[in-house]
Amino acid sequence: MPTLISQATRITAAGNKPKLIDEYVGRVNTKTAAASVAHMRSPAGWIEPGQTPEFDEYTIVLKGMLRVEHKGGLLDVAAGQAVIAHAGEWIRYSTPHEDGAEYIAVCLPAFSMETVHRDEK
Repeated sequence: MPTLISQATRITAAGNKPKLIDEYVGRVNTKTAAASVAHMRSPAGWIEPGQTPEFDEYTIVLKGMLRVEHKGGLLDVAAGQAVIAHAGEWIRYSTPHEDGAEYIAVCLPAFSMETVHRDEK
């Protein structure tokens, strides 16, 4: 039988400015370890610590622009575009433009603090 997810759980975000993360599917809201699905809204000038996660992250940008730094350079992902960050690769997300960004992130397996491996501050 399908499972209705009636609402998301607001998750505390890492980074230099407040960012909204609403987890619909994942370890917190549905106790799902196989995958996580979250709606993200980050303000202009937001940047999070770099990370080398153990999961793949699939991101679809709905509004604005998301910057994805990686060992070989950076990608600017605009509304209507998507990006895949592969497990084991260093990345850092930010929203440098004045409109910030709104996007959906899907992690396989689900995001966890134990497997994201954020850089030391």
